[in-house]
Amino acid sequence: MTDKLKSKRGFACLTPERRREIARKGGSMVPADKRSYSQNKELAQASGRKGGSISRGGGRKPKGG
Repeated sequence: MTDKLKSKRGFACLTPERRREIARKGGSMVPADKRSYSQNKELAQASGRKGGSISRGGGRKPKGG
């Protein structure tokens, strides 16, 4: 292996302050009336259940067996 460092690209090359600034903006570019979950509580609940059911189990295997 060489000691040559990889060049940073994307968010890795930004300063921590700039990354925080971008993250702070979050979804503010989308108007509240266009956010589907803010309009339909049942849709948000269904999506949460679906995501939770998919993530359960995780495919991890117990150690030592």
